[in-house]
Amino acid sequence: MNMNEVIARINALAAKNKAEGLTQEELAERDKLRRIYIDSVKASLVGQLENTYIVEPDGTKTKVKHK
Repeated sequence: MNMNEVIARINALAAKNKAEGLTQEELAERDKLRRIYIDSVKASLVGQLENTYIVEPDGTKTKVKHK
């Protein structure tokens, strides 16, 4: 399942929840899909930060470090 499908399914479950409510199985699926989405966003952010540099006024580049 690609990320567009995950987001579409999360949105479908949200609409159904608003209209009529969700079953226990649908609640579990929604939680699983949300976790997949959150993990994907975190991984993307980490990847972006790993390729980020701070340019100093003198022109030198410093890689961003983990705290």
